[in-house]
Amino acid sequence: MPHVITIGEVLVEFMAKNIDQKFYITGEFTGPYPSGAPAIFIDQVAKLGTSGGIISKVGFDDFGKLNYDRLKSDGVDVKYFSFTNEGATGVAFVSYKNNGDRDFIFHLKNSATGFLNIDDIHEEYFDDCNFYHIMGSSLFNDNIRNAVEKAISIAKKNNIKISFDPNLRKEILQDESYKNFINYILEECHIFLPSEEELKLITGIEDEETSIHFLLDKGIEYIVVKRGKKGCTVYDKNNKVTFAPIKVEEIDPTGAGDCFDGTFISFLDKGFDVKTAALYANAAGAIAVTRKGPMEGTSTLREVEEFLKSQSNI
Repeated sequence: MPHVITIGEVLVEFMAKNIDQKFYITGEFTGPYPSGAPAIFIDQVAKLGTSGGIISKVGFDDFGKLNYDRLKSDGVDVKYFSFTNEGATGVAFVSYKNNGDRDFIFHLKNSATGFLNIDDIHEEYFDDCNFYHIMGSSLFNDNIRNAVEKAISIAKKNNIKISFDPNLRKEILQDESYKNFINYILEECHIFLPSEEELKLITGIEDEETSIHFLLDKGIEYIVVKRGKKGCTVYDKNNKVTFAPIKVEEIDPTGAGDCFDGTFISFLDKGFDVKTAALYANAAGAIAVTRKGPMEGTSTLREVEEFLKSQSNI
């Protein structure tokens, strides 16, 4: 059984060919690319040689097959990656702006993933699990929230570490039930992996140090603040360690945070300390932005090691 398990959306992504391409004007796109934050995360885990599995649903269509084939070929356990006639595989469209920001259109709410429920969570699948990872982007309906809550209960009963990447947008927090569920997860998780902006949005506190201590007082063991081009910072009750950014040419940032998460958790599962895990995660995130396509940014252990060796300033 997998050492690392995640639950959530699997989808395909189409990328606009031109910068500042508007969705309301006919244009060209490339794709489909396999995608979905939990899928990218677990693909990265598996490519590093760590046993990882995903619980998800896709439609009986070529987009679902594309993701299934990719994850399976990269070593992900797909025992509970299922196909359904209840909905089609989710789709995302992305367009990049001159300033580096992105516009998205998601067709996810009524997709196959939305039919995930508590019956899809099997306790025996967690028998060898050390880490259960939650993505905030997956929590878009009650079915999935109930499934995640069941998985949290299983994790707590079996002393499995729970990691959480909020992976959210400002407008999502306007949903009070979503916000309440985020707060519930924060009470249960051991490892929290937000961006700088997400940290502020979730705590409502502008000062980072204050917000960090507010969360650590909840019982979270490690908080890793991802800063994109500015590196990352790891906090626990007694320490703060900052990792400098790695300068690369950015091609596509989509999925970089998921690659970071997957590497961080994979290295913890391998028995490394949090500093080493963050060092390699920082490198994996840097590699990811140099490749076009959300899941194309995942790296093997050898690729990450060689990349780190090439960085004389690390």
